[in-house]
Amino acid sequence: MSTEKDGKNPVQSAERIFQVMEMLADNGEMGLMELSTALGLHKSTVHRLLMSLIYMGYARQDEATQKYMLSYKIVNMAGKVLESMDIVQVARPYMDSLSEQSGETVHLVQREGSNILYIYKAEARVGTIRMVSRVGMVHPMYCSGVGKAIMAELSWREVEQIWSESRIERKTEHTITDLETLKGVLEEVRRNGYALDDEENEQGVRCIAACLRDYHKEVRYAFSISGPTSRMTRERVQELAVDVRRVQRELSRELGYYASGRSL
Repeated sequence: MSTEKDGKNPVQSAERIFQVMEMLADNGEMGLMELSTALGLHKSTVHRLLMSLIYMGYARQDEATQKYMLSYKIVNMAGKVLESMDIVQVARPYMDSLSEQSGETVHLVQREGSNILYIYKAEARVGTIRMVSRVGMVHPMYCSGVGKAIMAELSWREVEQIWSESRIERKTEHTITDLETLKGVLEEVRRNGYALDDEENEQGVRCIAACLRDYHKEVRYAFSISGPTSRMTRERVQELAVDVRRVQRELSRELGYYASGRSL
C-alpha cells in the first residue's frame, strides 16, 4: 500500500501520539477531556496515549491540577537536532532551485554584527554579468538587499546602532547615505515583506531579498536573487517576489520557525 498515493499514515497509533504532543505543544497543559474533545478521540484512547508519553518521559501530569503537559525531554531532543543543523546544508536545495527557476544568481547570508557574511552563492547559469560577491565576503548591511531585509525586522534603536557602526559611503549614485531615508525604505520593506537593492551596491545590478527566521525566532539569515537591471525589471521583480516569499516561508519552517498565528 502506497502512503504517497492515499495520503494515510501507515501507523495510526504513531499519528495519534504525535497529535497529542502537538496539541500540548500548541496549548500548554490540558486536561484529559480537553484533549479528547480537541482531538476528536475517545478519552480512553487519549489516556492510553498520555500514559505511553509519561512512561517514555515525554509528558508529565501535574498532581494538583491533574492536567498534562510535555516534559523537557522533548526540548532536549529538539535542541540536539537544532544544534547539529547546518544552515547551508538545509538551505542549499532551496537556493539552487531558486537560481535555476529564475536564471539569476542567488545569495545566502548571515548577520555578523552590523555586517552580513556571504555563506552560499548559487551562480547564474545563463550569460550574465559577474558580480563581485563571493562566499566569505563581509559587506555592510545598509547598502544591500539582504542587509535591509534583516534590518527591517529590528527595532529602530538597533537600526541606529548598525548605522553608527557602519562606514557610510556612496558606492553608486543610488546608495542610501541618509539614516532617515533608510528608515523610510525599511518601513516599505516591512509592508512588502521583501527588500530591494536598487543598484545601491553595484551599478547595473538589482536584487530582491527576504529574511529568514529560525527556531530562535530571531532574524539571523537572509537570501536574495540578483541580476542585471536589463533583466531584473520592476515587473520581473514583482513576479520573483512570489517565489521569494514562498521560499522564505518554507525554509523558515524547516529551520524550526513556527509563526504562531503570524504570517511570513
